[in-house]
Parts: sequence; structure tokens; C-alpha cells
Amino acid sequence: MCGICGQFNFIDKQPASRDTIKKMTQTMAHRGPDDEGMYVAGPIGLGFRRLSIIDLESGHQPMSDQEESVWVVFNGEIYNFPELRKVLEGYGHTFKTKSDTEVIVHGYKQWGDNVLDHLNGIFGLAIWDEKKRQLMLARDRMGVKMLYFEIDSGSITFGSEIRPLLAGNNGRPEVDPESLNLFLRYRYTPSPLTIFKNVRKLAPGTRLIVRNSSFLIERWWDYKPVPFDPMPSVREAEEQLLELYRNAIKRQLISDVPVGLLLSGGLDSGLLLALMNENGNTSWPTFTVGYGESFRDDELTEAAQTAKLLGATNLSVELNRETFEKSLSKIISCIEEPIASSSIVPMYHVCECARQEVKVALMGQGPDELFGGYIRHIGVTYGHYWRSLPDWLRKWLKLTMQYLPRAEAVKRGLYSLDTEQRFNRYQHVFSILPGHVIDSLFRDGLLPDNPGDKIIDCWKELQSPMSNTDELGGLQFLEIRSSLPDELLMYADKLSMAHGLEVRVPFLDHEIVEYVERLSSSFKVRKGKRKWLHRKVCEHYLPKQIMRRRKIGFAAKVVDKWYQESLSGKMNAILLDHDSLMYNYLKPDNIEQLVHDHQNGYSDNHKILFSLIVFEEWLRQL
Repeated sequence: MCGICGQFNFIDKQPASRDTIKKMTQTMAHRGPDDEGMYVAGPIGLGFRRLSIIDLESGHQPMSDQEESVWVVFNGEIYNFPELRKVLEGYGHTFKTKSDTEVIVHGYKQWGDNVLDHLNGIFGLAIWDEKKRQLMLARDRMGVKMLYFEIDSGSITFGSEIRPLLAGNNGRPEVDPESLNLFLRYRYTPSPLTIFKNVRKLAPGTRLIVRNSSFLIERWWDYKPVPFDPMPSVREAEEQLLELYRNAIKRQLISDVPVGLLLSGGLDSGLLLALMNENGNTSWPTFTVGYGESFRDDELTEAAQTAKLLGATNLSVELNRETFEKSLSKIISCIEEPIASSSIVPMYHVCECARQEVKVALMGQGPDELFGGYIRHIGVTYGHYWRSLPDWLRKWLKLTMQYLPRAEAVKRGLYSLDTEQRFNRYQHVFSILPGHVIDSLFRDGLLPDNPGDKIIDCWKELQSPMSNTDELGGLQFLEIRSSLPDELLMYADKLSMAHGLEVRVPFLDHEIVEYVERLSSSFKVRKGKRKWLHRKVCEHYLPKQIMRRRKIGFAAKVVDKWYQESLSGKMNAILLDHDSLMYNYLKPDNIEQLVHDHQNGYSDNHKILFSLIVFEEWLRQL
């Protein structure tokens, strides 16, 4: 893992500034403490910071071919680079390093822009073709790695983070009210938008090509899942999925530095550890975050037990409320865009713990999104039963629910399921409050009509590829390409790289995703049980005491409890202070009403209140 950046003056062809590229590169020193490099020639400038994982001695970037006609800066890992190297050598290519970056260089010379189709890995990359005078930026299929860009006055500036863009353009970008609206609705900002005006991020599986004084953004991974016909039997599906898991984990264990595992007490990371054991090591270092024995949701004991049962070592970090509150502001700064998930705090600290022992850590992210691991997936799976009820009964039930205090999740769920149009229905499922409530928080004149529908604009390219999916499959198709990469994977990347740690996600190997998306929902949610097929595979590897544990994650409920206990202080200091910066965009009276309703038990508004506090903390660091 590394950090990349660059600038290309594609209209006036003015020379790129070496000093500017240097300044941009230095903003990402935390991503690459081992090495740095630059390439500046005419209108193009590329910058690079390196965290050495593969080919420690000769993997310096920017990297070129022997003719210096193709230059690459690359953040990520190409897991199938040994196989690709053999293929390219068969075509006559000669390699001078053992790095995965050089495979991209020669792969581009062999296949051109289509080199991306051959890569199994995670990446944000830039390829400069000197002969064509073409720059190509690309983000991996699942969006594990980020790539931001800004196009202004005929120049494109890009980077793995937003910081190099700010350094390269010497400006403080404006907050985009429409993107802020989306953040307050969904707790993240969907690609290609960011919280800033004019700053954009490539969506997962897309590329940006700049050539002949113009640019084009297109989807290079346009996978369209077609349901299996016939569907595999349960036994066939178990065997096929297990083989895909094994292949992905074997590929992603490749490294020239020590590898570990971020371990919770649940099934996903437990299965990951069991499958890692098949690859020659029986004492993997594992790392866990928790909150102490006084909390029912703590996983320290369960994770330690899993490690012991499967022969691994385990290091843990125990957080307390004071640590949570003190580190929140610093963590928000690391993420660069506001993300209102309480799990950002344990993620930051478990990565800090892991980096003391290893440079690479695997993580069990993915099965919840792939196999229906969240409560919302139950509602979506069985939503057709609700829509089949008579209109009068649905209206009566919804009216009755309005009088129940602190039942926002149920109210939102019924409202979502009652929506006929598919994208609008999914939009409401993801939203933490009805759109009109969020819109009412904004100062007059800041928002266009129906601002929340902008997320549908972000999804519009996905409408055709998901046309063959069933109801649950459609929601998951969007999750995997929107909220998963632009929220969970985004903060995982930035918080791990804040400590110089590379995090890998084997369950999100694109071959696994493409297989699971062809399965019917009955393999995912069956008789009310979530992650059904995934659990069937787990049963072959994990003892019963692990299989019987309930899902907790990084003890998010504990963090929510701490936050609610300290909420009154934060509300007085931030939400009820009319001098807070957020009130340049929002109405104090309407937010005070949210606070009042929450404090008096009329409604559970802790999610939107937390989002507002995160936004204010973020604003104060601009």
C-alpha cells in the first residue's frame, strides 16, 4: 500500500511544477514511510509514497518500461501478479524487478487500457502513456482503494487522499450543500461526489482517461450478474464457494513482510483464520479491540478464545470512554470526509495495535453485504409480504406506528417497503431519517428540489447491470458498489494507512462477488436466518461454541452507549451553540427540536445527532 498523486495540464500543456508535486507527495508521508519518488516531464507530474510490501529492494515508483514510454504510480496490491508475469514473459516481455507494479507497466504495453481486466487486486493507479500523451486513472472493482481528482481550468489533479489535491491547488474548497444533505441522510457521501464542491472520487470499477485535451469517465468493470440456470444444489454451492474462498485467501497472503489478522469474536474473521491455517502457518498474529468485561457486547474474550482454538496468537487493545472521546476528533481528521459511524474509533485503534507487529493485516469485511447479514436485509427479503397487504391495513399500521416513541427504525422500514419504485425504495432503506426531515434542517435557498434524489443519479449507471437481480440481490448490488466502498472500505483504508498498515479483504475478491451475485436470495436469507450459505461453509471449519455466538462486530453498541451518555455535553458545546460552524448551512431551531425530541424520549435521534457532531468536528479542522 502506498500513496499516489499527480497533476496533468492537458489543455495549455504548461510544464508541471516539481515543487508542487513534491508538496503534494509530502502530504501522504503516513501512507508511505519507506520511500518516495517523482516523475515530472512537460505537462505531467507524478508523485509517490511507498509502504514496502512486495519486492522490498527494487519496487521504487514511479516505474517505467525500458523505453520510458509508459509510467505508472500505483497504490494497492495485484494478487495475481506472479501468474500475469509468466503470461507476459510468454509474450516476450523482460522484467527487471519482482514487483507487482512492473506487471502493470508491461501489462499496459501488451493490452493497453484493457490491462485492468487482467488484474486481480485492489488499486488506485495512474498510467501515463508518453507516446499517446494519455493519462489513465483507475479504481479497483470493489473500491477498496480510493482515488480523488479535481478538474479545473484544463488541469487535472489527483491523489489517494484529498490532502494532495488541496496542496496542489493551493485552495480551500467549498462545502457542497447537496453532498452535505446526502451525508446527513446516509452517513457517507456516495461516489463520484465528495463533501467538497468540484472534488470528486472515482466510483469503484471506473476509470478516467485524459487525452487530446478532453477527458472521459467510464465504467471498466461492468459485470452484469445473470442468475444460475439451474441454481447449484446446496452441496455444490458450498463446495464452489469454499474453493473461491481458499483461492482468494491464498492469493492475498502473498507478502514479503509479516501478515496478521484483525480478529473479532464472530464467524467471518474466525473462518478467515481457519482458512489462513491451510496455508502453512499455524500461529498467525491476530489483533482485537474491545471495551472490557463490564460490557455485555465486548468481544475480547471471544476473540481470544477463537485465536486459542485455531492456534493463533492474540493481542488486544482495550478502549474506554475517555479514549473514545479524546481520539474522535483526530480520527475524523484522518478520514478527510465526514463518516458518521461509531466503528471508526475501534478501527483506528485496532490498526494501531496491529502495526506494532505486522505491516499487512487481513480483515473479514464482506460476508454481511454479500449474504444478507444486516437486519435491513430481512426487511427487504420479506418486504413483498408487506406490500401484499390491503391498502387500508398498511395505512392503519403506519398511522399506529407514528405514535410509538423511539421506533424510528421500524417506521423508516415500513415507509421504505411501501415505496413502489425500486431505486426509491432502496434509497429509503439506506436513509437514517425521512428525506423531508433532513431537508428541513437546511437554510433556505441552499438546496435544489428533491436533493436526496441525487444518490439515484450516482446509481444510474448501475440500473442496467442489476436488472436481472431479485429484490435482495438488487439492494446488495448497490451496497457493494456504494455504501461498502465509500463508507466502510474508505475509512478502513485511511485509518489503517494512518498507521502505515495495509488491510486486505479476501472475502471481497471479485471472483467471490461475481459468484455470489448469481445466487438467488434463498442462499443468503433462508427461513429468517441471515448469511445462510456462508454459515454452512463456516460449519465445516469452526467449532460449535464459535458458531453459536451472536453477531457483535467491533462492539459498536458499547460505543453508541458511551456516546449517548456523553451526548448532553456535546449537544451543549456544539449543537446548542449558535456560533457553531454548521449553522452557516443549517437552521439552529430545527436542530434544537431534534435534540429536544431525543432528550425527552419522543424519538431516537442519536444517529442524526452524531452525524451533526461529526460534521461540526470536521468543519473545525478545515
